[in-house]
Amino acid sequence: MFLTNDNKIKWKLLSITSAVLGVFIGVGVLWLDIPVYNFMRNFDFSIWKIFDGLFSFKIWIAVSGLVLIVAKLCMYMVQRDKAPHKFCTRRILWDDTDGAPPQNIIRTARLVFLSVLAAGAVTGALKIIIGRMRPIFFEALGQTGFYPMTREWAFNSMPSGHTAASFAGLVMIGLLFPKYKWAIWTLAIVIALSRVASGVHWPTDVLFGAFIGMVVADFVKSYFARK
Repeated sequence: MFLTNDNKIKWKLLSITSAVLGVFIGVGVLWLDIPVYNFMRNFDFSIWKIFDGLFSFKIWIAVSGLVLIVAKLCMYMVQRDKAPHKFCTRRILWDDTDGAPPQNIIRTARLVFLSVLAAGAVTGALKIIIGRMRPIFFEALGQTGFYPMTREWAFNSMPSGHTAASFAGLVMIGLLFPKYKWAIWTLAIVIALSRVASGVHWPTDVLFGAFIGMVVADFVKSYFARK
């Protein structure tokens, strides 16, 4: 979203979007979060529990890290002509195709891993700094509010970590494989909406998390494209 065709950051667009987002989050916290949240709770389906498990920060890190390690091991074996299976082929792992940037397992896993890791670090710090009460307080006691600088899970609602990690990973995959990006990015949106429908986040929590994930993915791709 914030990258040019030659992988440079669109700073003007990013600045404008950040300002608009800030205003929208402020309006959302004051007036829109509760009605939108109440509406979304009507769509609390059991499948969201599966999404909760599949698209957490830890799962993103574990899966992308494991894929990266296995792919690196395959490359090591290929280089020494000891590859045990046709999957471990030079073309699949790192060769360019017609001069295009290599769309391969190692590159994808590395960029996804770093994007999710960075998004997790950013959201983890912001959760503590912001200290927003999770919706469980609203549903149980009718309370909302902020208690900055706390590590308690119940007060770490903003931004959404699941949403940030999923947007970071899926936006990066979409950037690397643009042919499928709309399907991949639609999944990211569904994951974000599921966090509200399941009652663990406010709408502005997932909006903020989605923005962080997108921006982090863009910065990571821009950085490695220059290298």
